[in-house]
Amino acid sequence: MKLLIVSQYFHPERFLINDIARTLAARGHEVDVLTGKPNYPEGRYYQGYGFFGINREQWQGVNIFRLPLAARGRANAIRLIINYLSFVVSGLLLGPWALRGRRHDCVLVFANSPLLKAIPAIFVSWIKRAPLLIWVQDLWPESLTATGHVNNSLVMSLVRKVVRFIYRHADMLLVQSHAFEPSIRQLMPDAVIRYYPNSVDQVFDTPEHQPGPCPAPMADGFRVVFAGNIGSAQAPDVIVEAAAALADTPEIRLVMIGDGSKRAWMEQQAQQRGLTNLVFPGSFPLEQVPGLLAHADVLLATLNKQPIFALTIPSKIQSYMAMARPVVVSIDGEGARIVEEADCGLAVPAGDGAALAQAIRRLHATDAGQRRQLGQNGRQYYETHFGREHLMQELVTLCQQAMNRDREHNQ
Repeated sequence: MKLLIVSQYFHPERFLINDIARTLAARGHEVDVLTGKPNYPEGRYYQGYGFFGINREQWQGVNIFRLPLAARGRANAIRLIINYLSFVVSGLLLGPWALRGRRHDCVLVFANSPLLKAIPAIFVSWIKRAPLLIWVQDLWPESLTATGHVNNSLVMSLVRKVVRFIYRHADMLLVQSHAFEPSIRQLMPDAVIRYYPNSVDQVFDTPEHQPGPCPAPMADGFRVVFAGNIGSAQAPDVIVEAAAALADTPEIRLVMIGDGSKRAWMEQQAQQRGLTNLVFPGSFPLEQVPGLLAHADVLLATLNKQPIFALTIPSKIQSYMAMARPVVVSIDGEGARIVEEADCGLAVPAGDGAALAQAIRRLHATDAGQRRQLGQNGRQYYETHFGREHLMQELVTLCQQAMNRDREHNQ
């Protein structure tokens, strides 16, 4: 199969689509990726990259075509909008040129925010006469209001029309959560929708992880570890509130591994409030993260209390389960349901820092053997529902189904 993946973000930026692309290439499929210049999450270009020009690269058997893209900056809504639109414009004007002479059987959009990246994919799939699959990671327009980027009703109405246009031109919509389907059906009742959940990067996909070097901030105590983007969607205020409630038990340490738009704010809050139990070891290469998480006693995931986030399964839950560590989540809806169904930890309502602190205390007081069992429960659930090998084959099958439907339609 000759597959084109369209994603605004790609290696060296850390996204699940990286692992999917390289794994498919390793299995003998020809994989091209149309993407932008890497600048996430810091908001500035990675070393060796700039705005101008089309970069052609190879990475682990994957052919990468990088288009001009305005860097997103940090905590600036205008620059973020320009960042989104620049990929759309580059994709429409330069995408076909970058991919000239290359044949593709199928086009797959990795549709985390912004969904607008699907617009150039629609154009490219039409030129290539290849079916288009959109893997929906975030629901639009709901995600825009949940993150506070857009609240104007007229703008939301326009975005809703754009989303309907995008969905109408997809041959198949893949959803990472069953709860996404009703919202999509409201916009496109006749859409072809298939459930295709997130798995994990291959660095997490072993049942036993050996602890790597332990940074000083997480060297001691009962370690509750958060790993990933530290942004507004991750409810940083709830984590700060929980840390304050746990300050009387200094042995419990909340460890924030990663970077993002709210990391500086959290560090400031920790300093101002004297929260020595809230620590920030920094950001690390993806290959080192499993070794860091292996030091955790509990793994932490949080999301804001928003209706849209109740429909979402944050991909870090799968990664945490694969690590065979107990988890504690401050999440509503699907994410909480999976943790409870897997019996791999504790779930408390989103937005409730006091409840999160109480859940952490419960896990701290739990026998170490019981915590190990919770971790093993999560690993077993992961292998059954989110295992990489099964899902990789499922993606190939879905692409083949779309290709067959397209051929039947054109006969």
